[in-house]
Amino acid sequence: MTNSWLAAYFRETVEIAQQIDLDAIDSIVTRLVRLRSERGRLFLCGVGGSAGNCSHAVNDFRKLALIDASTPVDNVSELTARTNDDGWDRVFSDWLKVARPTSRDVLFILSVGGGNRERNVSPNVVSVVDAAKTCGMDVLGIVGPEGGYTKDHGDIVVVIPTVNPKNITPHTEAFQAVLLHGIVCDPRLMA
Repeated sequence: MTNSWLAAYFRETVEIAQQIDLDAIDSIVTRLVRLRSERGRLFLCGVGGSAGNCSHAVNDFRKLALIDASTPVDNVSELTARTNDDGWDRVFSDWLKVARPTSRDVLFILSVGGGNRERNVSPNVVSVVDAAKTCGMDVLGIVGPEGGYTKDHGDIVVVIPTVNPKNITPHTEAFQAVLLHGIVCDPRLMA
């Protein structure tokens, strides 16, 4: 007999998959194709499980799509030094400044909350989005249902639909990985 919680969780997963905004995903692929043709760089930022997805995405974009990609979460020494010396809210934006990004480059945010400075939800995401926009960069995102600052200030942002408010985080982080694999394996990007 199947566990009822698991059965419900996977029914929710199917519902979310059926509601995903495929046009937004297609627009992300199109923007990344342009990024690669212009020899731009892809910077990925996120915290918690989304940070793990950023790290995984860097591997896939570099290896499978031949896109120069990086994330600050892959360098724990720099990440913790910046957090200690400059504060958590500036850890991503200060990291990005070192790269001297231009309008050819793209920031990709993976976040459940999308950032909200007033509610102290990923203020580091808010700061890095602002830093990217100052440099003329496009901001892409895969975020949870509220979307936060990323949704409000990003250029192409996929919002993971809510079908059960109790499972927002696991579904959002799981679908980040699903969508990223769909993006990087799209024949227009796959090298």
